Amino acid sequence: MSEPIDWLPDGTPYSPRFGDRYHSELGGLDQARHVFLGGCGLPAAWADAPQWRILETGFGFGLNFLVAWEAWKADPRRPRLLHFVSAEAFPVSADAMRQAMPREPGLRLLAEELATRFQGLLPGVHRLAFEQGRVLLTLYIGDAQAMLRRQQLTADSIYLDGFTPELNPDLWSADTLRALARHCRRGTQLSTWCVARTVRDGLAQHGFQVRKVDGVPPKRHNLHAVFDPAWQPRGPRGPGAQPQEPITPRRCMVLGAGIAGAAAAASLSRRGWQVTVLDAADAPAAGASALPAGLFCPHVSPDDSLLSRLSRDGARLTLAQLQMLSGQGLLQPGTDWCDTGVLEHGVEAAPRLPRDWQSPGPGDHWSRPASADQLSAAGLPADAPACWHAQAGWVRPARLVQAQLALPGVRWQGRACVARLAPTDTAGGAPVWQALDAQGNLLAEAELVVLALGPATNALLEHSLGAQAAWPLQPIRGQVSWDVHTPASAQAMPPFPVNGHGNLVPAMPLPGDAAGPGWVMGSTFERDQTALPPSPGDQAAAHAANGAKLAQLLPRAYQGLQGFFDAPPRATWGAVRVASPDRLPVVGPVSDQAAGLWALTAMGSRGLTLSLLCGELLAARLHDEPLPLDARLAAALASERLGRRR
Repeated sequence: MSEPIDWLPDGTPYSPRFGDRYHSELGGLDQARHVFLGGCGLPAAWADAPQWRILETGFGFGLNFLVAWEAWKADPRRPRLLHFVSAEAFPVSADAMRQAMPREPGLRLLAEELATRFQGLLPGVHRLAFEQGRVLLTLYIGDAQAMLRRQQLTADSIYLDGFTPELNPDLWSADTLRALARHCRRGTQLSTWCVARTVRDGLAQHGFQVRKVDGVPPKRHNLHAVFDPAWQPRGPRGPGAQPQEPITPRRCMVLGAGIAGAAAAASLSRRGWQVTVLDAADAPAAGASALPAGLFCPHVSPDDSLLSRLSRDGARLTLAQLQMLSGQGLLQPGTDWCDTGVLEHGVEAAPRLPRDWQSPGPGDHWSRPASADQLSAAGLPADAPACWHAQAGWVRPARLVQAQLALPGVRWQGRACVARLAPTDTAGGAPVWQALDAQGNLLAEAELVVLALGPATNALLEHSLGAQAAWPLQPIRGQVSWDVHTPASAQAMPPFPVNGHGNLVPAMPLPGDAAGPGWVMGSTFERDQTALPPSPGDQAAAHAANGAKLAQLLPRAYQGLQGFFDAPPRATWGAVRVASPDRLPVVGPVSDQAAGLWALTAMGSRGLTLSLLCGELLAARLHDEPLPLDARLAAALASERLGRRR
């Protein structure tokens, strides 16, 4: 459950847990503006920077974030990206946040946008994006000390906030201050309202130059500190860690115009890269992303496994990006995508929610046992093993690809079949990569290359870097069945998609010249099969397999579509995906010996759920940004792990 809040007669929120008010009786805005924003030299300090990274302890009602966001919007010299990272052990509810909204009209609008997205905050890392992805709020939900030790980021400013040391000593302890220092660069500024001797001494011990400054009433003094240790600062490093020196945005080639390539292009263009997307096909999304429709959906498991946490992060970011692109007029809700929710029917094994989720609680925002009404609407018995995923839906992948390629800074180059990449030396040391066709003709060149080629990844790696560069990737062909509804088949459909044994998108506008709404059922998993197009025999076998899956998944829907499955397939689709040995995506540099050559691949069957998240992860690693997910999840996706398997 969300943190309980009491309200004092003057309207100030009060914490029963800590026996203290969230801010002074004179209001929290002066403190946010003068103690924290001004205390860290902002907005002047961030002028013309490519990004600025603020780290805070104690998110509370988000006032410090709202004030920083407001200042960013108003500043003509604002950084391209504003990162605000905040650790919070006991998040309040969205309703409480609305009750405590600032009275100022501009801040109220921002606070309402924040409250709308302040949902589903299970323990872990959550990324919320605003301003078309240029203001990024990353919430560390959990014990601040533990979260700060575990995560990877470098902060430019630190807001040391929270309830008083007497009431919440752990937040001000030497261990917490040590963890904060670990995330500083030389020159990072820190500000706090607390001037306790133990805090001053603790900061000094961990490399900060500390001084008292005039306070904001009712405080006589505040504290200002600059990280300038006598020793050389050293941040955390290892697989999945950010590079030592952030890369400067210049030119980038993304090879492959599927959902992964488009995600990389979108994330990099938001950071100032001029991106050229090359593909051998005549049009974008010609490979696996040409699927008529697919699902984005979280996964659940009793131990809340790595895949479960990763898929929630992916579903949140995918839904936010769909909404953002729709707001820009690049997608049409209801036609290109819809957040219908998804019913998971456990045909082979009942879906099991994490054992430690409590209801009501933040887990309900994501997944919960299916209701009697939902089961009935799907034509399933009341005791069917099923759960409901609220933050899920369907999307037409080709339209999502096209929308991302239409963003500023992205250029599409079709009929560009890259046979080999060749590095050329430059005076600066880092190579410029040239993309060459089979005849050795130059197609494009750039300082950064992102491989998003799916099953074609290894061929290009071998031709460019040698046979030893190939990764242990497995091709998996998938085929779906789809067609236009008849009146009878439409009546047999549930009002939402269903997965669990294959998946059914029951009603969506079909692409091309198809007349009327249609359905999509699939997909097969044909390991090590790469032949395209599939032979008529393979198509017939896949069509039968999809029908058999549907008969188990949704018997009523199968009855409505049985005529389609009894007849030879009229409409099928097939493509080859690629998976890594551990069935997780691959994100990161290709090799230590190939500077500027990165990869985003191996999405497997979860491309619509994970690709956009992985695009943000790739950009974060390149630019020494706070990661959009838990550092342990990022390490599990790091391309460096494949080198250990060779």
